[in-house]
Amino acid sequence: MGLGIGGRSADEALSSLSPMLGDIADIQPSEYQARQAKVQALMRQQGVAALVLHAGANLRYFSGLIWHASERFVGAVLPAEGPLRYVAPWFELGTVGEMMQLSGPIHSWHEHENAYACVQQALVAAGVRQGQVALDETMPYFMVDGLQRVAPEQMQLFSAANLTAACRMQKSAQEIALMQRAFDMTLAVHRATASMLHEGISSTEVAAFIDKAHRRVGANGSSFVIVLFGAASSFPHGVKHAQHLRDGDVVLIDTGCYVHGYTSDLTRSYVFGTPSARVREIWALEKQAQAAAFAAARLGAPCSAVDAAARSCLEAAGLGPGYELPGLPHRTGHGIGLSIHEQPYLVGSDHTPLAPGMCFSNEPMIVVPGEFGIRLEDHFYMGEQGPHWFTLPSHSLDDPFGLATKAQG
Repeated sequence: MGLGIGGRSADEALSSLSPMLGDIADIQPSEYQARQAKVQALMRQQGVAALVLHAGANLRYFSGLIWHASERFVGAVLPAEGPLRYVAPWFELGTVGEMMQLSGPIHSWHEHENAYACVQQALVAAGVRQGQVALDETMPYFMVDGLQRVAPEQMQLFSAANLTAACRMQKSAQEIALMQRAFDMTLAVHRATASMLHEGISSTEVAAFIDKAHRRVGANGSSFVIVLFGAASSFPHGVKHAQHLRDGDVVLIDTGCYVHGYTSDLTRSYVFGTPSARVREIWALEKQAQAAAFAAARLGAPCSAVDAAARSCLEAAGLGPGYELPGLPHRTGHGIGLSIHEQPYLVGSDHTPLAPGMCFSNEPMIVVPGEFGIRLEDHFYMGEQGPHWFTLPSHSLDDPFGLATKAQG
């Protein structure tokens, strides 16, 4: 049995955890204002008259207003020059006003009225009657259609994806600090979870423990949980049925939590019991591929080069090529921040140059169909001198959490 795997009851493992959230500060109003100024400067450079934000990550990123998307439009209009203007149903004005981080005029509509006409009125109030208007790329089609129907002929609507990504892909020091805290919390949860595994435990029981453990360290539960045993671990995002842990099974656990909206996303793979020679071989290759990807993450290099480095490592060992199995069936990594998956991506088609503040997963998973999968997922951010890990990679298959090293230290 690997070090740190099994040996504790669930209660003992849970009691080993303590609150970790502390008093870490949320994003401050001055940072939201700086974000607006940045995107407004980009809009002026590109000849964009206004940006229409929709409830969700982009609205939160630029205004601090936390609102979950629904069939009712809640959002904001940000002109290339001038203040942000909110749009919300009339009966939600009290709640919106209470949750606003930055003050601004609110345009409202009653239930029998056209919400998109209200957005158009906000644009007119901001001095925008024509020209290019960028729409939040997460906006559902029925809302885009509604806005198109009320827009004047001289107004061109298009996706704001390039504008929002240009701002969100490079994180500030405070954003990185929030993510670091989330990763620290999730790594502690992983260690506790490994310690309470026992033969016969179900994947659903483990998932429930992980959620309790995230709450114990200060999160509002888990943002997601994937728990896979044995052959089920060869399906990157899981199977529909619960599994029960057996001796010799590969254990793959992928989970995360939020800290003030910023997410962690961490995967650990190890074996309950005695690893087979094949599992040892693949686990070692996975660790090598992850290290190769990290080594390729150099300032100015394209994102695609990181993916290529991981694949070259695996192909040299006889896996693949490309997406063929046994091998790596998906991209090497994704950007992360307010959204668990966001631009840019560590994939062959993304040639965005790596720049300070960018944050990525590093997870060149190896899938052996019908047998098992090994995913070692850690994240890194680009600093002024190069990449830095949020969490250190797994130490070894026999000591995945580096407990022997900690004891010696």
